Amino acid sequence: MRTDPVRRFGLIALATDLTIEGDAARIMPVGTQLHTTRIAFENPTTPETLRRCGPRLRAAADLIVPGVPLDGMIFGCTSAAAALGDTVEAEIGGRAPVVTPVGGLLRALETLDIRRIGLLTPYLPETADLVAGYLEGQGIEIVARHAMGFADDRDMARLMPGEIIEGVTAADHPDADALFLSCTALPAVPLIAELEARLGKPVLSSNQVVFWATLDIARIPGDRPGPGRLFRICKW
Repeated sequence: MRTDPVRRFGLIALATDLTIEGDAARIMPVGTQLHTTRIAFENPTTPETLRRCGPRLRAAADLIVPGVPLDGMIFGCTSAAAALGDTVEAEIGGRAPVVTPVGGLLRALETLDIRRIGLLTPYLPETADLVAGYLEGQGIEIVARHAMGFADDRDMARLMPGEIIEGVTAADHPDADALFLSCTALPAVPLIAELEARLGKPVLSSNQVVFWATLDIARIPGDRPGPGRLFRICKW
């Protein structure tokens, strides 16, 4: 049997996400291949609509290159992963290690030895509370937070750089050892280097941490091209 020279990963994205695949193209290195499918999602982005994602995950995972081994399976929604919690892996099934943005963040914070963060979300307050509550339940101290108040993830994806930078400034605090920019739709990855230079601390975004964690779990070797301080760290 021929050995596949490509490291393959699956991505389950929301039907409405305009950003995550572009960020994947920026981050995933040569020698890897991302295979994507989408699940139905009905805005507004609220805890109720996010929890509806759970029963849709298994069928979506089964559509990703059936019969081909995968090194990881990504569920690309931060707030839905927070809403579903530990059930995400069971919903997707055991085909490959499952990575979510919140799981990737926790892995990144452990690697960076950080427990206190500022939190920026583009969400409505109730959805921002959901993500904050999940992280606090995992032992992360949120010393400052800012919710931008958008209901539709397509609007979040169209935010301009200046709006995101303004939001990050509102979410920063002297006691925050890092900033987390939540939401896979948020076009934050191209801004990470600039934000880290401005703030003098690590800046982490949903898409950055989920792809970093995916590569880290799969032990992808070599000089990885991703953004920010996080991608200059390899644990093994």
